[in-house]
Amino acid sequence: MTSLASVRSAALRTAAAGALAGAGLTAYALAEARAYTLRRVTVPVLPPGSPDLRVLHLSDLHLTPDQTRKQKWLRGLAGLDPDLVVDTGDNLAHHASVPVLLDALGPLLDKPGVFVFGSNDYFSPTLRNPLRYLLPDDGTRHTDSGQLPWRDLQQELAGRGWVDLTNTRAALEVRGVRIAFAGVDDPHLGYDRLEEVRGPADPSADLRMGVAHAPYLRVLDRFVADGYDAILAGHTHGGQVCLPGIGALTTNCDLEPDRARGLHRHPAASSPGDPHSAWLHVSAGLGTSPYARIRVACRPEATLLTLVARP
Repeated sequence: MTSLASVRSAALRTAAAGALAGAGLTAYALAEARAYTLRRVTVPVLPPGSPDLRVLHLSDLHLTPDQTRKQKWLRGLAGLDPDLVVDTGDNLAHHASVPVLLDALGPLLDKPGVFVFGSNDYFSPTLRNPLRYLLPDDGTRHTDSGQLPWRDLQQELAGRGWVDLTNTRAALEVRGVRIAFAGVDDPHLGYDRLEEVRGPADPSADLRMGVAHAPYLRVLDRFVADGYDAILAGHTHGGQVCLPGIGALTTNCDLEPDRARGLHRHPAASSPGDPHSAWLHVSAGLGTSPYARIRVACRPEATLLTLVARP
């Protein structure tokens, strides 16, 4: 017969093993969230004969003044010498982050650039149950937490020559390639005004690009219907917590988890030759909420997209 003492001993060993496993997973998740990674992707989207364009896609920095390691890593991206920078929002996570962000971007601000904002540019992050992120979206939006200095950031970025694509269209010429843009304000907050950018994309442009923070299907579908060749977005954090062999569990929007990060087509089943489709790049982003600085099997990232001629 098993003694009470041996049962208690086995229970204590099991609890200790569980605690050690939990501590190990937590340590890994904390380290993963600081393992900043540069991804490189080639996109065959330009007309034949065009020069290659190097586009740096930044998203979801969620920057705070104390994140010195992230700031240093960001400064190093200037060495990539991109031709264009596309920032898809959620830059801020603290009231004092604007000057820190500008310093970290450094020489990148001298490059041609475009930007849109996300909810975490507008409103301060709050402490929430992290498990809520894994549950279906109930429509709750935390817009009562106090505003971040997004107007200051908007003024600074535009003052350095970056184009504000908030619910508007614009065009840039980069290395002789004319790019027509359409951008929307954050769809997650319902700030997108598709009626203000809808209509056929400029047929005379060499490249037509849609830009949004959150890749909601209504926005992606509108850009594709209007003839945009490529769409860049962020917001998903790549799922933030992914399972080996399964991947992302959620995207925090209505995009399916299989396209939570990386380069895909939209609609999902379309081929590169389909004229009624577009390339979609979703950045897993560089940050997290300051209250849940963890990632699992989903390293924080920036992406250097090399745009090349279509075959």
